[in-house]
Amino acid sequence: MPHSLPHSGGGLAPPARIGKVAFLGYGRFGAALGSLLHDAGISVRAFDPSAEIRGAARAASLPELVDGADLVLVAVPVPAVREALLALRPHLAPGQLVADVGSVKSVPASAMAEVLGEGRPWVATHPLFGPASLARGERPLRVVVCPNPTHPGAVRRVVALFERIGCQVLEQAPEEHDRVMAFTHALAFFIAKGMMDAGVPAGAPYAPPSFQGIAHTIETVRVDAGHLFAALHRENPFAGEARRRLIDALVAVDRSLDVPTKDAAPEDLAALAIPDLGALSPELRETRELIDDLDLELVGLLARRAELVQRAGRAKATIGAAVRDPVREARLMESRRRCALELGLDPDGVAEVFEVILRHSRSLQERRSAV
Repeated sequence: MPHSLPHSGGGLAPPARIGKVAFLGYGRFGAALGSLLHDAGISVRAFDPSAEIRGAARAASLPELVDGADLVLVAVPVPAVREALLALRPHLAPGQLVADVGSVKSVPASAMAEVLGEGRPWVATHPLFGPASLARGERPLRVVVCPNPTHPGAVRRVVALFERIGCQVLEQAPEEHDRVMAFTHALAFFIAKGMMDAGVPAGAPYAPPSFQGIAHTIETVRVDAGHLFAALHRENPFAGEARRRLIDALVAVDRSLDVPTKDAAPEDLAALAIPDLGALSPELRETRELIDDLDLELVGLLARRAELVQRAGRAKATIGAAVRDPVREARLMESRRRCALELGLDPDGVAEVFEVILRHSRSLQERRSAV
């Protein structure tokens, strides 16, 4: 599973700051990422004969593109990465970083290792966002960065760059990344493509809530599938296995659905069952059980608190005090907020919980005083 990369520490010097980024390839994604970098105060230059690049960002040639750049981002389709690296290599200065941004990692990582080798620092990355998600303002932005023992300093610099533009950076080896993407990213596009070809009405106004997530996926694929769909499946070495497993599972479900309920064998009924998430993960099931136990404890504590509240109500009635004590409530809320902060909880969220508890407490005392 991917995990967050640690910040530079343990005596390591901070990575050298990347201030100038050159894009080899400036299609929709390259331009979107370039805009993010530019907004963060990073100089951007791009070279792409097939794209319209305006102003000072446009480079007329590869030598002009890489001149003075700290990082060259190869933002071309995955099948074209090796050819792009071969064209780029003669123009690179010593120490210039090279990174790719492809949705598949095994192929670009192998190409960079072959073409750039140990002499030129390189990093394989996959930003897990695109122009559509950026336009919708989706957050957090996440990026997978593949470890590179040959060039660890380059990895640290690229991680620092992505963090500067507000990204959460995850570490994952190329093959592990591709296996996960085969069963997530690639299959999502595969399913959406099949549903589009089947004529599924993604925009139906009466579609149930359970379909909205699928409709969102279909719309995303409509935006990106033209340049991503084939590459996600043809370049990812695990995509074929993912498709076959999905198709086999769907065929088995389809066959079981054709069997009348009265004639269904146990295996047919099992094939139609949708397992609870807890059944898929013993850890999740155990965690849910522990949460249930804690919830019962919380209810018991609330019952004990209610008894004390009623006792306080009787004492107030004896001395003629009002049910509501704004000064006491303000102190209580401030104390609970402070405690929440010390425990790493959201003070506002904890305050909302105690607002409900206080309303219930006042209600108990008011009912008693009305008797």
